[in-house]
Amino acid sequence: MASSASGRAGRGGLPSPAAAAAAVVLLILAGAAPAAGCYPRVFSFGDSLADTGNYAFVYGNDSSEPALRLPYGETFFHRATGRFSNGRIVLDFIAETLGLPFVPPYLSGRSAEDFACGANFAVGGATALSPDFFRDRGIDDMGDQVHLDMEMKWFRELLDLLCPGNLAGCSDMMNQSLFLVGEIGGNDYNIPLLSRVPFKKIRTFVPSVVAKISSTITELIRLGAKTLCGSREPPNWVYPNSQDI
Repeated sequence: MASSASGRAGRGGLPSPAAAAAAVVLLILAGAAPAAGCYPRVFSFGDSLADTGNYAFVYGNDSSEPALRLPYGETFFHRATGRFSNGRIVLDFIAETLGLPFVPPYLSGRSAEDFACGANFAVGGATALSPDFFRDRGIDDMGDQVHLDMEMKWFRELLDLLCPGNLAGCSDMMNQSLFLVGEIGGNDYNIPLLSRVPFKKIRTFVPSVVAKISSTITELIRLGAKTLCGSREPPNWVYPNSQDI
């Protein structure tokens, strides 16, 4: 859930024990399937806890971004991949459990063949709400964060690529795919917290964050998604850069 401004894993430490706990939960859910290969593709939305490399395409070779240099990636890929981990993340283990290749970041692909096994729209630093929401409330530190509406826009563009001129033709694909929504929403609180926005004000964001995540899930279901899995927000206090708040 890293923030490109100053977020929790974006310019702070590696993922916390809470992320490991989330991994256990999601692996249990994935393991509930009758056999590997029951889902031929995975689509993922979220922030740094789910990003498999979109961050690298957003920020290029910016050496000031920790996830784009070692020690990130050192234990498995032996190079930085844009993942906010020293190795694989939850999504990678889910893909392996299902017998699929690692889910490619959406920004890395060009053709329908690139997304034969799904796509990942998560970006480190992403928020549930758009920057306009925060600017309307006098918070100008959000920059041009990727947010859920943008990730959904990418997803709809991918549907147009996979089923040009006939979204109904994607119904079987939607029905057979696994959709992971989250973790997302942490940066909606974390970035303002690090900017010393009063906690009382930040609490008022919660209904809007929940509503945005809910409406995204509803939209995916409307488009034909049948199997969805969500992930809750891990405790903010476990992150080193939150200890002095």
